[in-house]
Amino acid sequence: MKLWLALASVLLMPFWASAQTASPHAIEVPAWFSETFLDLREDVRDAAKEGKRLMIYFGQDGCPYCKALMQTNFTQPRIVEKTRSNFVALALNIWGDRPVTGFDGKVVPEKDFARAMRVQFTPTVLFLDEQANQVARLNGYYPPHRFEAALDYVAGRLESKQPFSAYMNGAVKEAAADKLHDEPFFMRSPYDLRRVPGSKPLAVIFETPYCSGCDELHKEGFARTEVKAELERFDVVRFALSDRSAVITPSGDKAHAEDWARALKVAYTPSIVLFDADGREVIRTEAYLRPFHLAGALAYVSSRAYRTEPSFQRFMKARAERMSREGRAVDLWK
Repeated sequence: MKLWLALASVLLMPFWASAQTASPHAIEVPAWFSETFLDLREDVRDAAKEGKRLMIYFGQDGCPYCKALMQTNFTQPRIVEKTRSNFVALALNIWGDRPVTGFDGKVVPEKDFARAMRVQFTPTVLFLDEQANQVARLNGYYPPHRFEAALDYVAGRLESKQPFSAYMNGAVKEAAADKLHDEPFFMRSPYDLRRVPGSKPLAVIFETPYCSGCDELHKEGFARTEVKAELERFDVVRFALSDRSAVITPSGDKAHAEDWARALKVAYTPSIVLFDADGREVIRTEAYLRPFHLAGALAYVSSRAYRTEPSFQRFMKARAERMSREGRAVDLWK
């Protein structure tokens, strides 16, 4: 027990190193994150020499989900031990200017590399193998039990045995409702999801039973006035990941819902895939998302802001600032 406590005191040491320019709302990363020259080709090779893989965390200042990752996940001894033993961890700021040498050898600022990697949510965590291939990607905050399952998948080199989405769906069990929740605004069969002139944008929700995040989405997210108002601007359809219902997808393909979810690489429930009125996927939410950001993601598509602002984070920042000027309360965690 004393040995375990001594180890825990080292793993949980309260010394933190900032990978970002200091600000009043800076999100600091643990001191055991690596400081390198950010030549990612070398970082992959160096990790492989140690028998490890590369983990790249994308964050930003003032991000409550990044704070949860650092203060909730990376303060748990088992998660810290697994991460330190199996990965070289790097932190990048999606608005940062440090030079990053990408896998193609080009040198660009952090913010441009984040844009090239299509980072829309923070935190985003990439796990790379010894050849710099992406093994898994976490878009948004994963609670500790889900984050640990992702670590086990990548550290165990299980990608040759089953897809990440299939592993996560089977490995993570939660105490939650044993049935899917229904909503009056869900589309009913037949499911022809093609968009025609005059169509609304489309929100496709994937859920499973025994999913606490799904329970919360219905109990809190769909109950909020601002979320309800945005949902009225969409056609909304929901499928279970195991649903064999026939679907005509927005691109016109015929498939079963289960197969379509697999083709979309849905790895987390609830996931919400948002398509514009032309049937093109714009953005998806596939991690723990509070109502403020859920409403923002819907507004990003319904307002067509994505056409002029490719960065969802910039859109959300401007939205929060506008709400504040109008005297409306802005709480990113609500």
